[in-house]
Amino acid sequence: MEAVLRSYRPDDHAWLLALHVTHYARSDGFDDSFVAVVDGALSAFEAGHDPARERGFVAEADRPLGSIFCVREDDTTARLRMFILRDAARGTGLGRRMLGACTDFARAAGYRRMVLGTHESHRAACALYQRAGWRCVASHPVHSFGVDLVEQRWETDL
Repeated sequence: MEAVLRSYRPDDHAWLLALHVTHYARSDGFDDSFVAVVDGALSAFEAGHDPARERGFVAEADRPLGSIFCVREDDTTARLRMFILRDAARGTGLGRRMLGACTDFARAAGYRRMVLGTHESHRAACALYQRAGWRCVASHPVHSFGVDLVEQRWETDL
């Protein structure tokens, strides 16, 4: 898929929030409590990210296709957040490209490792992380967003 990766802009907030909420309601049954989590993460990024060490990437072709964010966890650790693609862009290699760009940015920004949180049910994403050298380091059952899930923590050395 011929898509460009550009920096996240505040005018991306509405469509990206809607994409997350719609996708996860349909695929995982997430309730409306998920809205506040995504909205809060986007608002916090807009309000005060450090452009030298944090970046949101938006994949775009004829329209926005998805996002991936690198945010500071601590001085040596970056957190991958809000990685999502529209259904039509899945399976095209774009997700692998986005993950690589985010990882490369984190490495260039001086982080030594990256972490992320996801759910076991996100099998395609977990397979992508594993192929890219990430490790699942923790897994435990939770009740979040109105459903029972298995939450996972993944990490990779940079």
